Amino acid sequence: MAQARAQTVDSTEVIAAVDLGSNSFHMVVAELRHGQITIIDRLKETVRLAEGLTREQGLASVARDRALACLERFGERLREMHADSVRAAGTNTLRLISGDHGFLALAERALGHRIDIIAGVEEARLIYLGVAHSLPPEAGNRLVLDIGGGSTEMILGEGLQASTLHSLGMGCVGMTERFFGGGVLDAEAFTRARVAARLKLEPVKAAFIESGWHSAIGASGTIRSVEQVALELDLIAPAQAVTVEVVEQLIQRMIDIGHIDMLALPGLSVRRAQVWPGGLSILVELMQTLQIEGLATSEGALREGVLYDLMGRLQHEDARERSVRAMADRYHVDLAQAERVQQTALVLFDQVPDVDGIGMSLARNLLRWGAYLHEIGLDIAHADFHMHGAYIVGHADLPGFPAAEQRLLAYLLANQRKRLARKATGISSDWRSGARLLVVLLRLAVLLNRSRGARAMPKLTLSIIERRVALTFDPAWLVDNPLSVADLQREQDYLADWQISLTLDEH
Repeated sequence: MAQARAQTVDSTEVIAAVDLGSNSFHMVVAELRHGQITIIDRLKETVRLAEGLTREQGLASVARDRALACLERFGERLREMHADSVRAAGTNTLRLISGDHGFLALAERALGHRIDIIAGVEEARLIYLGVAHSLPPEAGNRLVLDIGGGSTEMILGEGLQASTLHSLGMGCVGMTERFFGGGVLDAEAFTRARVAARLKLEPVKAAFIESGWHSAIGASGTIRSVEQVALELDLIAPAQAVTVEVVEQLIQRMIDIGHIDMLALPGLSVRRAQVWPGGLSILVELMQTLQIEGLATSEGALREGVLYDLMGRLQHEDARERSVRAMADRYHVDLAQAERVQQTALVLFDQVPDVDGIGMSLARNLLRWGAYLHEIGLDIAHADFHMHGAYIVGHADLPGFPAAEQRLLAYLLANQRKRLARKATGISSDWRSGARLLVVLLRLAVLLNRSRGARAMPKLTLSIIERRVALTFDPAWLVDNPLSVADLQREQDYLADWQISLTLDEH
């Protein structure tokens, strides 16, 4: 897999973002020059992934084949363009089938890069980032809406920072299948679809209305197609915002047409028409519920957000860092102790030649973050604090973290002390060996700092050969620290559960 590398001031790097949506797959390729992004290629294919969802939350073979063929084409383009850093983000449908590791493995092989399954709130954050970067800065709150194939994102933010984020499990594909499955476009079907959308919006509307906003922006296919059709039909003038009345007129036109197969409007593609009824049912209720007077549009969306987030990682402005620091602050972490454990963990890590499957850069970061957060569970109770911390990390909204990374971080916290988990639940098979290695390093770092003092760490030499771990100390340190030695000897028994031998040697 391609690993992100630091961006120097004078270098040019090809980076790419892949958005694996429920209706369409998008890819945007850019050059990163002197800290600025220049788009050099865009690809989009309608794969209708959500249409292939089965009742068992699997994926029908036709949809699988469409998706894999698209990813192979994307992968070919990435190889041709020699993309240095690539991030692929899977959204609602891939979240629903996240247990299908067989499909995910095939998809990653076709693309040639790892695919991150992102949570709904993370999807919302990235959408806001893409929109904010595509528009001029303005003072005050900005409302951003995005109706995707399987979910709808609602975000409030100011500048480049989102403040209120919600992801609702309704999208244009699912809504169209549910209420317009037979293709009939009549008033009754639209009424039922709109009521369903209104019910989804009811629990979250107050958070937005009470905060208010200076401008409302719509992103992605459904909303942008509404603007395009409205322009073609002279329902709005260029640069004029879309209103509720405009959307109501478009819904009435669909009712007059009567059937999806007959739905032909200027500015509306044949593929978009297949999911338009559901999309407009959501849009009209969004605008009415939130009392939106006018909705402008943005060219930026999730893929641009992924691209700018990737640029931030390359330039050491990682949203994951902010999430970790915020969580440490929220749960009153002893920062001095966290930094001691982190420093020791990294001394050990830097003597490791490789971390299977995960890659050195990501593995080092996960270990560092795990060390920094290892005591967050103490804010709940000392007893089993490692399990409390793992639950918090595993279930919290952590902006910037894909689901796989968040699960691995929780796994590190859960296994930092006491008995080791027999199963690496939720960890992909190609990461499990590396995950266990990171657990061993974190456990050793925690034990070696158990005194919580500012004493100097001994010179540590680490050797790992298959399942044999050897730590070498100065003999005087072993004599002067009998409690630490006793802890390490007890650790030998714990690691034996994983068939790992730990030896303590002298220089």
